[in-house]
Amino acid sequence: MSVSTGESVFDWIDTRAEARAKAGLARRVRPRPADSADLDLASNDYLGLARDKRVAGAAAAAALRWGAGSTGSRLVTGSTELHTELEYELANFCGAQSALVFSSGYAANLGALTALTGPGTAIVADQHIHASLIDGTRLSKADVVVAGHCDVPKVAHALATRGKRRALVVTDSVFSVDGDLAPLAELAAACREHSSALVVDDAHGLGVLGEGGRGAVHAAGLAKAPDVVTTVTLSKSLGAQGGAVLGPSRVIRHLVDTARTFIFDTGLAPSSAAAALAALKVLREEPDRPARALGVARELASRLREQGLRVSAPTAAVVSVQAPSPEAAVGWAEACRGRGVVVGCFRPPSVPDGISRLRLTARADLTEADVERAVRVITETGASAGAVSRRP
Repeated sequence: MSVSTGESVFDWIDTRAEARAKAGLARRVRPRPADSADLDLASNDYLGLARDKRVAGAAAAAALRWGAGSTGSRLVTGSTELHTELEYELANFCGAQSALVFSSGYAANLGALTALTGPGTAIVADQHIHASLIDGTRLSKADVVVAGHCDVPKVAHALATRGKRRALVVTDSVFSVDGDLAPLAELAAACREHSSALVVDDAHGLGVLGEGGRGAVHAAGLAKAPDVVTTVTLSKSLGAQGGAVLGPSRVIRHLVDTARTFIFDTGLAPSSAAAALAALKVLREEPDRPARALGVARELASRLREQGLRVSAPTAAVVSVQAPSPEAAVGWAEACRGRGVVVGCFRPPSVPDGISRLRLTARADLTEADVERAVRVITETGASAGAVSRRP
């Protein structure tokens, strides 16, 4: 065996990178400036609160008072009065018994799934769940069955035929790629029929759906259910950073003792906790913001569909526009950016159905002129990308 100089150890990475580039699947980090004249249809700032002076001001004030970081895990030094207040306000707003704040929505999902499962558990997961939930199921050491997308009969069958005593059904509320809504009430009924728990990632529902933006779980009447656990992110509608798990108090107590992404991770920065608290206050004071975001999403979808584009029917603030190929999607998104409209570009493996698309996100602060500009640019560049099937 020859002795390696070390130069060739990672040659396989170059081979993989070349293959991704040829398939139109290469990615790159693109820093954005603090101020831009571009129209942002790519961020998840659904309520337009990330730059709201009340929210950003609360973050700045908290950083000056508490410091730039939380300084440690929440069980050591990283939990502040702000974290406790945020957990109380989140639970109260969403109608849950208790809440636990994590450093990110990703960490919240990993923590919840690994702490609530194990070798003695069966997990039945929707085919299109978010990557963080997929990773949670992989780390759980549970028996995992992937059911068809929003297919309640298949979920019920998997629960009825499981080989483990405990079971957990896992789903997004609003799926992040196409923006479609899970049948939460039906899933909860199937869980109860088969003595199982339901875990719902409401990242794209909080702030957009339900009474005053209380989320899809609240809208389905499940917020106080003893067998339902909700995960949320603070980085979308609330314009901040972080995540949380909401549910029965005994579940939250269990997570404090057992969720590794809570125990061993540095706590959420105080500035982010303060920003999320301020955003919740704005949402209480301005309960029409969710309806405005939803209205913008429906207007975008309707007008783009009229132009011959293949567009999803939004149930929240996400609008999906199909592209002919990964390469076409990349070129289309770049063409939009070149004309001052920033859109998301989703390609495999980010899309569970293998269909590349532009992903647009509506915001409550978009004007009619913004919508008109977006429709014009996306349609005109889409024609060049081969995405327009007909013209009116």
